[in-house]
Amino acid sequence: MGHVNDAPKPGDYITLDILGERVVTLRGDDGALRSFHNVCRHRAGKLAPEPRGSCGHRLVCPYHAWSYALDGKLVNVPKWQGFEKLDKAAHGLKPLEQEIFHGFVFVRFAGGGPSVAEMMAPYAEEIAPYELERLVPNGRVTLRPRKVNWKNVGDNYSDGMHIGVAHPGLTRLFGATYAIEAQEWVDKMSGELQQNASENWSERAYQSLLSSMTHIPADRRRKWVYYKLWPNTAFDIYPDQVDFMQFIPVSATETVIREIAYVHPGQSRELNAARYLNWRINRQVNAEDTALIEGVQAGMSSSSYTSGPLSPKEVCLISFTKRMKSLIPEANLERAPA
Repeated sequence: MGHVNDAPKPGDYITLDILGERVVTLRGDDGALRSFHNVCRHRAGKLAPEPRGSCGHRLVCPYHAWSYALDGKLVNVPKWQGFEKLDKAAHGLKPLEQEIFHGFVFVRFAGGGPSVAEMMAPYAEEIAPYELERLVPNGRVTLRPRKVNWKNVGDNYSDGMHIGVAHPGLTRLFGATYAIEAQEWVDKMSGELQQNASENWSERAYQSLLSSMTHIPADRRRKWVYYKLWPNTAFDIYPDQVDFMQFIPVSATETVIREIAYVHPGQSRELNAARYLNWRINRQVNAEDTALIEGVQAGMSSSSYTSGPLSPKEVCLISFTKRMKSLIPEANLERAPA
């Protein structure tokens, strides 16, 4: 969904539309965060309309003005609508299972499976010093449509072998330090930013600011770390900010990358400059990746295409493929069934 600090005050909310489902997470009058289906119990109207906003002390349906308290209870139906005998207690919003992990809010549509905390357990100690609970949003939700399958996006994210070939900027920054590893439920990619000044102005200026990142431990100030949580959620942890991403399927050949940037409270010229430079660097990386994944998607439509081999070094892709094939038997076929 997002972060607890996306909705700091009673009535504040965040929403997510995904695979035909609509979710709203909102802050109650009691200070608690709760997640519900963003669907009116009367005629299925959308209650919270914006990606992030505030509804005051009531969620009011724009269709027929049914209103709900911030704990999901139906509290008012206009008298003229003829619902005098309606059992309001039986028509509250449908709740969703919710988990808060280091300040980030997750919801589950169906029970079962490990929690986010269990999935991220191999890196629990590693991420603790970043104090993710303290993060606040830095700007709005960004939606980036891509004309590719969501797995294509995820594979590219966890692919370590293309960095030195397709990303000259990252290669200048990381040198030979880029590494990948796969745990049961999460992939980790990381690079150590070099001491040698890059020939590129944006990269060189960014490198010069890393020593000022005193809000994190000194041993983290030159690290870029990426975690991809099964199956389509990612955290990019930089010294200056954290990007939270989801690869949302739209169709077999369309994906929306939903991204929100978070930062630690407090501003400085150095931090603001670093975030701007980070954006410049990663704007180029994203452009390179977009060209790559769109090329792959087009190539997969070729009559000549069959699944290529995986190197033993591609541990993240091997792990993902193994799980997909175990969950979806058709994924073991060379081509989609007729």
